[in-house]
Amino acid sequence: MAGAGSGFNQIYRRFLRVLRPFDGLGMLALRLFLGPIFVLAGLNKLGGIGDVAAWFGNPDWGLGLPAPMLLAWLAALTEFLGGIALILGLGVRLAAIPLLVTMAVAAVSAHWQYGWHALPEQTLTMPWEWRRDLIGEGLERRDKAVEILKAHGDYRWLTEAGSFTVLKNGIEFAATYFAMLLALLFSGGGRYVSLDYWIARRRGFVPE
Repeated sequence: MAGAGSGFNQIYRRFLRVLRPFDGLGMLALRLFLGPIFVLAGLNKLGGIGDVAAWFGNPDWGLGLPAPMLLAWLAALTEFLGGIALILGLGVRLAAIPLLVTMAVAAVSAHWQYGWHALPEQTLTMPWEWRRDLIGEGLERRDKAVEILKAHGDYRWLTEAGSFTVLKNGIEFAATYFAMLLALLFSGGGRYVSLDYWIARRRGFVPE
């Protein structure tokens, strides 16, 4: 048994050595997934900064946040510049911090009241879903909308680009992005695949 365990350990160490040169690919995948999302979100906000500020500040149909114009600019620039930083792998750990704050604020202020799931499609919800009532209500409204569209429209044509659903708008996406940014904060942009790595290597902060 001891010999078998020793043999497994050797095989596993070799496996880790094979993976070692590629250990930056996971962080690269996170960066290239998140970066364009944030760049586009920032550009959309910058293109309609007045509307964003109005939504941030209005207590009736918006979020009712203080200093809405300042927050709108901060959110837009954080997402746009932070997204570019993630794509380039430049200042990834620093860029992750304001992006984490942005995702936390978005989750609490804009999505928390709708629970966890972004869509009401799941029949088996996550155990931490605190708005299960909205799952049933969303599905009921979706089915009613489909019924109306089938009765009064060309439903086949309407669904050629995708089926209809109801946006539940929970924190799922914001929380997922938060978790991914947290990984980047603690692990950096990735070995060999980020400008941060090569700058740190040139300055002698990481081994050759």
